[in-house]
Parts: sequence; structure tokens; C-alpha cells
Amino acid sequence: MGLVGTDESGRKGNLSDRSSREWCEEALTRLDAGRPESALDAARRAADLDPGSEWAHRLISLAHERLGRDAEAVPAAERAVELARGSWQARLRLAAVLRRTPGRWAEAVEQAELARKFAPEEAGPEVMLGDLALLRGDHAGAERRYRAALAIDPGDPQARVNLGLALLRWDRPRPHHDPAWPVDPRETGRARRALEVWSRQVRLLLAAATLGIAGAALLLDRGAEALLGGCAVLLLLVPLTVRQARRVGGRPYVGAMFGRDPWFGVSVVSAALSVVAFAAWLLLGAVRVLPSLLDPVWAGLAGILVLGWPALACVRVLAESWRGHPLRALAATEPAREGERTARRNAGVALWIVLGRTWSVLVTLVAGALVVEPGAAVVAVAVPYPMVRGYLRARRWSDPWLAAATWLVVPAAVACAAGGLLAVTGGTAGGGADTAAALPIPCCVLRAAAWAWRIGLGALAAAALVLALRGLHAWWRGGPGPWRSSLLMCDLPVGAGPSVALDPEVRQTFSYARSIVLSYGDALGPRVAGAVASVTSSGELRLIAETAAWEAIEQDPRVAVFATDPLQRRFWVEVRGIARADSDVLRVTPKQVLFGEFPGRHQRR
Repeated sequence: MGLVGTDESGRKGNLSDRSSREWCEEALTRLDAGRPESALDAARRAADLDPGSEWAHRLISLAHERLGRDAEAVPAAERAVELARGSWQARLRLAAVLRRTPGRWAEAVEQAELARKFAPEEAGPEVMLGDLALLRGDHAGAERRYRAALAIDPGDPQARVNLGLALLRWDRPRPHHDPAWPVDPRETGRARRALEVWSRQVRLLLAAATLGIAGAALLLDRGAEALLGGCAVLLLLVPLTVRQARRVGGRPYVGAMFGRDPWFGVSVVSAALSVVAFAAWLLLGAVRVLPSLLDPVWAGLAGILVLGWPALACVRVLAESWRGHPLRALAATEPAREGERTARRNAGVALWIVLGRTWSVLVTLVAGALVVEPGAAVVAVAVPYPMVRGYLRARRWSDPWLAAATWLVVPAAVACAAGGLLAVTGGTAGGGADTAAALPIPCCVLRAAAWAWRIGLGALAAAALVLALRGLHAWWRGGPGPWRSSLLMCDLPVGAGPSVALDPEVRQTFSYARSIVLSYGDALGPRVAGAVASVTSSGELRLIAETAAWEAIEQDPRVAVFATDPLQRRFWVEVRGIARADSDVLRVTPKQVLFGEFPGRHQRR
């Protein structure tokens, strides 16, 4: 008698009498409940009961992946592919784990392409190919794949969220590392950290040394001693550089790392140029009588050393805020459901990006209007329109900080536009010096213009303060902030769906059928051929067919196998699946089973 009790999901039943498929269903339930360790145990029980169950091995691989054991997930996924070579879900599961294995990226792409070839009607393979392109920084290719997936399934949450990332030109977690490289990402990560530390130390040291030398020479009249101190700083850079150079691994990839992450390359190159600029600055300072023509050069080198890093940071912030299409990303992400938490987070970041763009345009426009022509500020009233449109589209995903900043920018634009309009009106009313007595300038208009400018500029400053406080709040709490690094990729589990099982009636039909027909397609259209078939314990069909069928199936592996049961003369079965050549037989992995009775009644499984 079997053991009767309560299983880990709280359900009562005979645990020992469960079949392999029932244990697979239990493992899938536990995975959905967020219990991968318990799901792994259930999937292993299913594999022990039926070693030929590719579904059980897929679930074992998925449980290992959810537990962070990528190395252990690969053998189980490979075993699933070996058991069902025509299973698109097994190919997709293997692609998902191989993309995290150094040196096997090309295999991951190949497996995803095979999954798409086996199941062109499914969105999953297109999503996986989009993810692979996105992780390599191919945003255009990723966008194309995600749109193809949404054409198949418009509600796919992963395709929608990640399409938003492709439109935002998302930076992956390791932008310097190409996942297709055979080197471990941890090795390139160590090289990046060493180079970043070196560049940071060099620039800080040289900036401090420049300020100290300039202060000692100009304020304390200690020019000679200051120059000696500068030479000592240059000598100090030698052991610092040697120390960090020893930590740089994967040196053949350093140049390619600069190409994949241009900001990283600019940071390191600017540090090296700072050393050259510091040496040239010291050399010019050592000249007793410096020609007046070289005074701007000397001052410019000092400015580069002291202000180069902050200026580069400002340029980067501005450039990052103008990358991608945040409004299109909001439109693409909005209908996401299963990935709503990730979609909400990404939508919030996209709204902050739109806000940053609007703020920078307003500041530039207002500054130009104040310097050149106050009337140009009237255009400012139209600048916040895209921001307000995006906010109204995704306000349910915004936070109070974003709402406050948004509704500060809007009155700032209106106030600046009013200030420009009032300034133009006041100037027109004045009419110039000759007509001042006849048509006095209304003081109230000029006063109102001044107050409008103050309100607008104050609101812009307040919006910048809100952004700074929001970033400080996120940093303090360790949460996502209003910057691109807070964007997340949606990575839902793939390859967990059940395999198609052949019922005893279907197995009996193929065991006793006198004639079996294989249907396939070639360049000229559909073809049929006679075949001999058998059913394996794992549920695959093994066929022996003519050579012409093999050549056509190599191009298009989608086939249908038709058989009738001589014991039940009115019963027929059609198995649609994927055929793969293996030695001297064709292995057909079922995707769909149709059965029924003549003349036309049928059911689908």
C-alpha cells in the first residue's frame, strides 16, 4: 500500500502512486509558488519514475536556474534536448542556460534559432532571440525580434517590457563585456575595476596636486618647492600604475572593452591625458619668464586637470538623458501584465528621462532668451507638452517625487513664457527714448515680467532640487533611483510548459497500424510518403521513410504522421510534430495530437 499523507503543497493524497507527469505538474506548481528547492525535488522524482521524460529534465534545469546554479542547469537541459530533439521548449530551455555560460553564446543563439524554426507560431523563440540581441547591445536587432514576437502574441509581457528597454537604448549590467567572448565575465570585470580605480586615483591626485601647487606658487610664493612637489607626484604615479596594472586580467580584451563601453574608455584615456597635461603644466611653470602668449595655455591645462572630470560627468549625464525614445518605450511597456512590477519601475525611469530632457531644454531656452531676446521665451510654453503627455499616459506608475517635479516644470515654463511676453510688451509700450514722455512705460508690466522670470527660474531650480533629493533618497535606502542604471530586464522562466503525451490508444494505433502516412513539405508543396513507425517509451515516434523525405525535412522539419487502428476500424490518429534525422531513423517529437472516428469526427490534444 502506498504512503498516504500531505505533500509539500498541502494537498493530501497517495504520494507514492503519483505518475511522472503528475510529479512534473507538482514541480511546475511549486516553481510558480516561488519554491525552487521543493520544485527540484519533485522534478527529480518525476525523472526517477520516467528517465525518458524530457519535461522532467527541463523542470530540473529550470529549478537549478532559479536557485542560481547555472552550471548544474546545463546538463539537465542538454539531456532534455537529447531525449526530444524536436522539442522547441527543450531548445529554448537550453538556450536560456547557455547564454550564461562563458564561451557558449553561439550555441545559445543556435538553439534559439532552432526553437524558432520548430515553432514559428510561438512568441517565445522570438523573445529569446530578442533577449540575446539586447544583451549584446544590438538594440535595433532586439527591437525587430520583440516586434515579431508581439505580432504573434500582442500580450507577451516579456516582449513588451524588453522592447521598452531596446527603445531606451538600455545599458546591460556589464556594458564592457561581450557575452559572446569565451572569457569569464568576472575576469573582464576585474580588469575594468582595476582600470577604473587607476583612472579615479590619477585624476583625483593630479587635481589636488594642481590646486596645491598653484596655491603654493601664487599665494605663498613657493614656486620652486611646489614644482618639486609636482615632480614627486609624477613619481608617485609609477608604483600606483604598476600596482593596478598587475590586477588587469584578460588584457587581449581591454581594447575591445573600450569599444563596447565608450564612457569607460573615455574615463581611462582622459586619466592618461591628465598625466601628460600635468607634466606639460609643470614644464611651463618651470620656465622663468613665460611668454604672455602661453599664459592661456598654462591656465587651460590647469583647468583641464581640475575641471576635466566634473565636466566629463556633466557631459555624460546630458548625453545619457538624450539616448533612446522614452515616449515610445512608455507606449510599448504600458499593456504589460505579468511583468508589471518591472514595467512600473522602467516606466518611472523613462518618465524621469523625459523630465530631464524637458528641464535641460527649458534651461537652455531661458538662458538664451535672457541673454539674446526675451521674446524667444514664449516658445517655452510648448516645451513641457511631451512630458505631460507621457506622465498622463503612465501616471499610475509614477512616484510622488516625479509628480512634484513634473508639476514644477509646467508652471516654470508658463512663467518664463509670460516673462518673455511681458518684457516684449513693456518694450513696445516704451517706444524708445524719444517717445518716453509721450508714452510712458507701464511700470507694472515690467514689474510683472521680472516676477514672472523669478517664478519660472525658481520653479526650475526647485525641480532640480526635487531630482537631487529623489536621487539622495534612493541612495540612502538602497532602492532604484531616477537614473538609467535602475532599468531592469524582464526575464521570465522559459521552457516549463508540458510536453505532449501519447495516450495508450494512440500508442496502440501506431503499434498495430498496417499503413502509416508521413506528410511533409518541400519547395513544390506538400508531399506524402509511406513509412514504418514505432513509439518509444518517452513518447517519440521513430520513422523509417524514403530518402526524398529526409532531404525535404532537413529544410522544413514540421511533419504530420497519420495512422488508423485496424482493431477499431473507424479510429484514426494524426500526430503533428518536428522530425529530426538520427542515424537511420527520423525522430518525431509530437507538438499536437488529433484523433477521432471516420468520416470526420475528431478531437485535439
